[in-house]
Amino acid sequence: MKRLLVGVSILALSALALSPGTARADNSILGQGSGDVLLRADEVVYDVNNSVVTAHGHVEIDYNDRILLADKVTYDQKTDTVTASGHITMMAPNGDTAFANDVTLTDQMRDGVLNDFAALLGENGRLAGVRATRTNGVRTVAERAAFTPCKICNKPGQRTPLWQVKAYRVIYDQDQHKISYNDAILELFGVPVFYTPYLSHPDPTVKHQSGILAPDFGSSSSLGTFVRVPVYFALTDSRDLTIAPMYTAQSGDVLQGEYRERWNDGGLWLQASIANDPKGGLLHNHNEWYSSFFGSGRIPLVENWRVGFDAALTSNDTYLKRYDISQEDRLVSDLFLEGVSGRSRFSMTGYFFQGLRATDVPSNMPMVLPLLEYSYVPERTWFGGQFRFDLNGASVSRDIGPDSQRLTAETRWRLPFVTDAGMLFTIQADARGDVYRVTNNDPVNFPNIPVKEHYISRGLPYLGIDWRWPFITGGGPNKTAFIIEPIVQLVAASYGGNPKGLPNEDSTDFELDETDIFRFDRVPGYDVWEPGPRATAGIRSEALFTGGSVELLVGESFRPKPIKTFLTNAGIEHEKSDLVGRLTIKFPPHFSLTHRVDIDQTDGSIRRNEVYVDANYGRSSMTLSYLRLNQNEASLGLNPREEVNGEATVAVTHNWLLFAGARRDIEASQMLDTEYGVGYDDECLGISLSFRRKFKRDRDVPPSSTFLLRIRLKTHDDGDEGAARLFPRHIFTTP
Repeated sequence: MKRLLVGVSILALSALALSPGTARADNSILGQGSGDVLLRADEVVYDVNNSVVTAHGHVEIDYNDRILLADKVTYDQKTDTVTASGHITMMAPNGDTAFANDVTLTDQMRDGVLNDFAALLGENGRLAGVRATRTNGVRTVAERAAFTPCKICNKPGQRTPLWQVKAYRVIYDQDQHKISYNDAILELFGVPVFYTPYLSHPDPTVKHQSGILAPDFGSSSSLGTFVRVPVYFALTDSRDLTIAPMYTAQSGDVLQGEYRERWNDGGLWLQASIANDPKGGLLHNHNEWYSSFFGSGRIPLVENWRVGFDAALTSNDTYLKRYDISQEDRLVSDLFLEGVSGRSRFSMTGYFFQGLRATDVPSNMPMVLPLLEYSYVPERTWFGGQFRFDLNGASVSRDIGPDSQRLTAETRWRLPFVTDAGMLFTIQADARGDVYRVTNNDPVNFPNIPVKEHYISRGLPYLGIDWRWPFITGGGPNKTAFIIEPIVQLVAASYGGNPKGLPNEDSTDFELDETDIFRFDRVPGYDVWEPGPRATAGIRSEALFTGGSVELLVGESFRPKPIKTFLTNAGIEHEKSDLVGRLTIKFPPHFSLTHRVDIDQTDGSIRRNEVYVDANYGRSSMTLSYLRLNQNEASLGLNPREEVNGEATVAVTHNWLLFAGARRDIEASQMLDTEYGVGYDDECLGISLSFRRKFKRDRDVPPSSTFLLRIRLKTHDDGDEGAARLFPRHIFTTP
């Protein structure tokens, strides 16, 4: 065995020139360039007279982590020709590997011919051909070739990939990272299913590339047969555009577009659609046009300042549900200016609301312009505590109904401290003043607000103290720890504060639960004030295990006498508030359970009951939710309801998946939605077939049944994310 270490050898450059997926080989020749080459062979012969270097037997050339293996390598310096033969393997630093039986290179290794050529591209790409010609070190043309990203089994009789493209001619351009085909045939499971005279796609190293994405095929009782074909445009590394036309046999055509852009400290997302249905309307006899627009943007200005928006608009109440674009029934749009300095913040925002429910009256929907928010929070403490000043103002207007303008100033001082015994105390003093101007042009639907313009002012101070004493036992490596923490809170506040004629615009969605039972100021927003002194007591207990935790939190408030607010059945108006609690069990990443309950202390009835379960193991997952709402949610436009909602994906094997989902209205004994599906997913192929049933009618959108087929030919493995995309249009959401 002989070993040679020489200056830049032309033999090593064959590895550069032949390795797929690398840049152009150096144009250097023997004696030119720089760097060292390790040449290993059974025998090395240099013919001085003919200027030929020949290496025989187990030839291995290593140049800058590029390796060439062959039985024989010869370099003819006069003709500038390199030849290699016998079990040729060429490996590049990025892992790309090429194979051939014999190779001939000319023109300083820029041009060459490879016989019985094969290459590994990226992680899974495989390209093979009878003959390949390489030019300029970056362009390979393979004849009678095939490409597949699928893994090929070495077992006899199982070497056919799940899908592959065969072609008379395959061109691999490494500069453009593109693979194109002439006279291409697509094979699935070894069976030809599609022919095209031309086809192209990015190589497996490309993260995003312009082209046609996987289409959706389906049949619906309301839309008829439909097909959606997205076309993707990779504009730059940080910008892209997707155009997705959709054809339906019964409900016209839809054109959707999506634009995305990211930049430092911001980004932009825009999604628009337009549809034409020649059989629209309740009687399906009108030519109707529909449109929608969704978007979000965050645009930085000068230091610490930015503008932004969120948009959600549609031209028709049922358009989004009809074409399965969105299941939202309340749309919110906003435009804001925001500045942040240290811990202080200023923002000016405008809101526009669009109601899509049958009971929504567009002229009664409010518009907020502007909402002003300023918070001053100094970095230093004041008298040992945390000081905060808030200035807030809002102008709310309607076409028909009450209009109001409000200005609020609030100061807050908060002092938390811990005693030597481990008790946690928090003292908070708060003083707030509000001034309102209110008018009303619809006394019929808003009888509690006078028609005549009037002004309302109020002062709202309170003083609160919160006491907690956590007891901890156990703990340590691989041991269980237990925490028991009693909580007592006292708040001193004056009665009143909710005069007649005051509109409730920002506190209609109040619900008493474990998240706000221990807050000094429990009602969100500014319009509704919780008056009178009160005491709140509860306990938090938690068990911390090596692999998870179990936590229980309960709380209840007490007051000397009942109070009156604008909130009906809110759970805080009696001497005893509702008893609220939460049980949380977490064993990440496989299981979590949350149970939230609200018990009415006046009659012992359950006002709210919620259960959420999430479980997953490998590719199998399950989510389950149960919700019971009492009449206290009527202020949100929701009727009392009791629903159960579940989804499950079961990995029957590593690649085969089953999916099922359902949502049922227990109160009405009626199914709302169901969906079932089966799918296959691996590193190169994703295919799914699902059936969906909607049972409820929404005006001109009738109940419907839909079959959906999705096929994804992948050039790289996207793991569990790929499995999630098999069923990407789930209609089930947590109530």
